[in-house]
Amino acid sequence: MPLDLGETILQLERAAHGLSGSRQDRDRRLRALIEAAEQVGPADASTRTGFSLERRFLAAQVEDRLLGGYPPGRMPAGWTVAAVDGSHIDVDRHLPVSCYLVNLGGCSLTYGSQPDARFFSQPHLSWEPEELYLQDPAGPTHEEPITGAVLGMVRTVQELERLVQAVEECTDSSPVLALVDGSLVLWGLSGQGYRPFVRDSIIRDRLLVALDRFRELAQSRPVTLAAYVSLPRSTEVVNAVRSCLCPHPMTLCSRSCSNRRSIQGPCDLANGFMDREVFQRTLQSGWRSPAYLTNSSVPREYYGSDNQVYFYYLNVGQEIARVEVPQWVALDEGLLTLGHTLILDQCRRGQGYPVAISEAHEQAVINGRDRQLFKDMLAQTLEGQGQANYISEKERSKRSPWL
Repeated sequence: MPLDLGETILQLERAAHGLSGSRQDRDRRLRALIEAAEQVGPADASTRTGFSLERRFLAAQVEDRLLGGYPPGRMPAGWTVAAVDGSHIDVDRHLPVSCYLVNLGGCSLTYGSQPDARFFSQPHLSWEPEELYLQDPAGPTHEEPITGAVLGMVRTVQELERLVQAVEECTDSSPVLALVDGSLVLWGLSGQGYRPFVRDSIIRDRLLVALDRFRELAQSRPVTLAAYVSLPRSTEVVNAVRSCLCPHPMTLCSRSCSNRRSIQGPCDLANGFMDREVFQRTLQSGWRSPAYLTNSSVPREYYGSDNQVYFYYLNVGQEIARVEVPQWVALDEGLLTLGHTLILDQCRRGQGYPVAISEAHEQAVINGRDRQLFKDMLAQTLEGQGQANYISEKERSKRSPWL
């Protein structure tokens, strides 16, 4: 039976009416929250936002100011922006062959007196056992199939590996901004109960190797790395403000607070707000926030001291974006400002979103038609080789509905 659109629109109207009724109260609380945060000094903010096992919510570590803003720097005479994005077709148990396809697309856009543009798209089909499973080095009895969330994380690492290769291919000495879409934090490894060899295979053996290659490149030329998150839903800075305003002992926080709400005052001023709502009020267009250290358990425990993840918020005009950078970028004022300046320029050229990431996405995307063609090509190839070609009855019924 199809979706009842009449009933759905009635429910949407009720939801919209409820939201509009609470808008004035949200505006009042947001103003009060910002005013209170602006009274917190840098030293107090740094002390009160340190990591604690007793805290039930994820709060960023303040290492500069709790709030505030910084303008962009001067544009260099010439520069390059390299970006990589990815798309994949997951393992499908209804098909005759276990395999997955990852397509990495990217570009290198050079600006200045000698402009240039290079594009690439690289599909890779994985079907051999060593590519379909992560193996435990301790023995063959433990393995993790590369599918679902694990495949998503492997693809993220592959994007960074291909991006560092693209930066290495930039032969001149002008500054380079390396961009990826999404996060540098592999959130999928947080609290999921994966066995240690899964984490080591993805982070230690691949992600950290790629990040170290970026850091080595930055020692010989201006190279800055950033991950761009559009319309972020994070609450790490709001939770840092909550930590600074909280007058209660930590033991009470562990019983009365969740990641987005508190039942205690004045902490409840922060209830329901996202970071971007705060910075929409406090950041001028083109300016960025201070850089914060994420206290996410994944980088804190597994990325090592040189590759901790920092982030800042950037008002690109059309929206507040979250930009994540590795520690070596965050602690280098020149590289931090370079990334801020070039990302802002990319967003202005792209009407609110970085041009290079948009172009990389166009090179990487696998649309619905491509996915069906992939299945058809798989069947034709097997038949051409004289091999058994079968699909599940469920897949067959979806392709040939009987009503």
